[in-house]
Amino acid sequence: MTSTTNPARPTIAATATGGPVVPSASLLRPLPLDEVRIRGGFWGERQELNAQTIVAHCQSWMERIGWIANFDAAAAGTVAQHHHGIEFVDSEVYKLLEAMAWELGREHSSELATRYDALVERVAAAQEPDGYLHTSFGRPGQRPRYSDLEWGHELYSFGHLLQAATARLRTGHDDRLVEVARALADHVWSEFGPGGRDAVCGHPEIEVALAEFSRATGERRYLELARSFVERRGRRQLATTLFQGSEYFLDDLPVRDAEVLRGHAVRALYLAAGAADVAVETGDDELLEAVKTQWANTVARRTYVTGGMGAHHQNEEFGSDFELPPDRAYSETCASIASVMLGWRLLLQTGEARYADLIERTLFNAFAVSPREDGRAFYYANTLHQRERGSEPADDELSERAEASLRAPWFEVSCCPTNVARTLASLAGYFVTVGDDSVQLHQYADLDVDTRTTEGAPVAFSVRTAYPFDGAIELTVREAGRFRLQLRVPEWARGSATASVNGEDVRVDGAYLTVDREFAAGDVVALSLDVRPRLLRPSPRIDAVRGTVAVERGPFVLCLESVDLPREADFAELRIDTATPLRPTADGAIATLVTGGAPGDAGAAWPYATEGTLPDAPQHTSATRFEAQLHPYFAWANRGPSLMRVWIPRA
Repeated sequence: MTSTTNPARPTIAATATGGPVVPSASLLRPLPLDEVRIRGGFWGERQELNAQTIVAHCQSWMERIGWIANFDAAAAGTVAQHHHGIEFVDSEVYKLLEAMAWELGREHSSELATRYDALVERVAAAQEPDGYLHTSFGRPGQRPRYSDLEWGHELYSFGHLLQAATARLRTGHDDRLVEVARALADHVWSEFGPGGRDAVCGHPEIEVALAEFSRATGERRYLELARSFVERRGRRQLATTLFQGSEYFLDDLPVRDAEVLRGHAVRALYLAAGAADVAVETGDDELLEAVKTQWANTVARRTYVTGGMGAHHQNEEFGSDFELPPDRAYSETCASIASVMLGWRLLLQTGEARYADLIERTLFNAFAVSPREDGRAFYYANTLHQRERGSEPADDELSERAEASLRAPWFEVSCCPTNVARTLASLAGYFVTVGDDSVQLHQYADLDVDTRTTEGAPVAFSVRTAYPFDGAIELTVREAGRFRLQLRVPEWARGSATASVNGEDVRVDGAYLTVDREFAAGDVVALSLDVRPRLLRPSPRIDAVRGTVAVERGPFVLCLESVDLPREADFAELRIDTATPLRPTADGAIATLVTGGAPGDAGAAWPYATEGTLPDAPQHTSATRFEAQLHPYFAWANRGPSLMRVWIPRA
C-alpha cells in the first residue's frame, strides 16, 4: 500500500451515508455503518452495553444535574439565573445526540428515536434568530458572545453539535438537528469568515467538525472556514496565564511548522485531525505531511504502552520526549479517542498498517479501560500504576474529573462518558475499507460486511472470531466475485502468523495478508495470530520504567493487581522472574513473581545509601517466589479497589 496525492477540489459532493470520516479523496474508502456491522464478541458486547446502558446513563445524569435543562432555561429567557455546570456542558448534550444518531443508524429503536427527537427540540428551542446557540453566553445577565475565546469553549461546543448533525446526515436523515446545525455553521461563517473576527477557539474542535460537516452537506464555505481556523494557529493570539502558555493552546507554532504534538493532549489531537481533513480536501500535501510527522514523533516519544497520550495531570498535557511516568500518567480517555480519530484519517490516506496498529492498541487498552463493566461508571484519567487502594465513589456522587481513584458515575467535567458513547456507537466505521479492487480488514471482530469495491465489484463476507482472546480469525465469503482481500497482521504477530484458503496454507508476508483471486460463495480464509503472552521491554530513554518489563497477550496490555496476590505479599517489593516462561490463561498470563529481601526495604530509616553499603539484590534461593495471574489492563478495578501496575521490576 502506498500513499496518494490529493488534488484540490472546487466543490465537495455531499455524502448521503457514511461513517465518522468520509474524505472526498483517499487511497482507501471507509464503509458506512449499514455496510459493516459488528455482530458479537468483545466489541459487540460493548456496543450492546452502550445501546442499553451507557447512552441512557449519560442522558439521565445530564437531566438530573440540569445540563439539559439549560436549554429550556435559555429558551425561556431565565438561563442567566438558572445555568447549571461549567461553560461547556452544552457540548456533552451534543455528544449525547451524536451517540444517539449513530446508535439509531446502527440499530433503530423507536424508544431511542423518541428520546432523540425530544432532546433535539429542546436544543433547537434555545437557538437564537441569527443561528447562535450557547447557554452560557450572550443573553441578558451573561457575558457577551466570544468574550472568552480562551476558556469559554463556544466554538468547541458548536463543533460537537456539527458532528452530531453529521452523524445524522451520514445515517440518512436530514432532520431538525441538521437544520439547527446549518444555521449555526452559517452564523460561525458570518462571525469568523471573511471580514469577520480574526480569532481561534482556545480548545480546537470546530476545525474537524466544520471539515466533516462540509463533506456531509457539500457546502464549501464550511471547509474554507475550517482551513482559516487551522491557519490562524501559531500567532499567539490567545491570552496566556501563569500556568497555561501558548503551547498549551497550540498557539505557539503554525500547525505546518510543528514537528511533534504538544500542549493539551486532546486539543492537540483534535487540531491535528482537523488539519488532516483540511489538507486532504484542499490538496495541501505539505500540511498533511506535517501532521504525519507529528503523529510519528508523538508515537515514538510521547505515547504510553497502552496507546494513551498525555503525561501531565497539570494542564492535561503531553510531557517532554520520553517523559512517560506510569504512576502519574494522565492518559485521558478523550485523548485516546482523539488519537483514534487522527490515526484513522491518516490510515485512509496512506493505507499504512502502523496507523491501524496504534488504533488497535489504543482501543483495547487506553479506551476500553474507561467504562466499568456495567457501563455506569468511567475513568477520566488512566494511570498505569495505582499505589494506593482507591475509594469507590457512590453511584449518585459527582466526582472531580481526574481525582476519582476508581471509575466514577459522572464528573463535574464529563467529556469522557459521552465521548465513549459516541465512539462505541460508531465503532464499526473504523474496521473495514475498500480500494479500487480490494477490501481491507484493519480490526477484528464478529462482522458482517456487504459492500462494493471502488470499481463497483460486490463484496459480501462474514468474519467470526473469539479475538482478542483467541487468535483464530475465519472469514467466509457470501457472494462470488473477484477482489483482493487484505487482512492486517498486527505488528506483534508478524513473522509468526499463519493463514489458509479453503484449508490450503498460504504465505503471510508483511503487514497485510493478501489473497487476490476469484472468490466463490463459501470460500473460507483463515488467519491465525499468536496471542500467547510475551514480555515487552521499554526504551532505556523512558527513565521512569528502566529495569521493568510489561506483559502483553495479543493486543492486550496486561497488569498485576493486588487482588490476585497472597495477602502477605508486599506489592511495592514485587519483581517478575523473566527467566521463567509465562503461561497463558483464558484472558491473560501467569507469571512467576519474587518478593522479600530487597535492598532498601520499607523498614529502613533512610531510603538512600552510599554505593556498596547495601547488600546485593537477593538471589531466587533467598527470596519468596510464587505464581500470580495477570489480567488485561482494560479490566482492572472491576473487582473493587486494588493496587495495580503495568510495568513490573525485573527480579
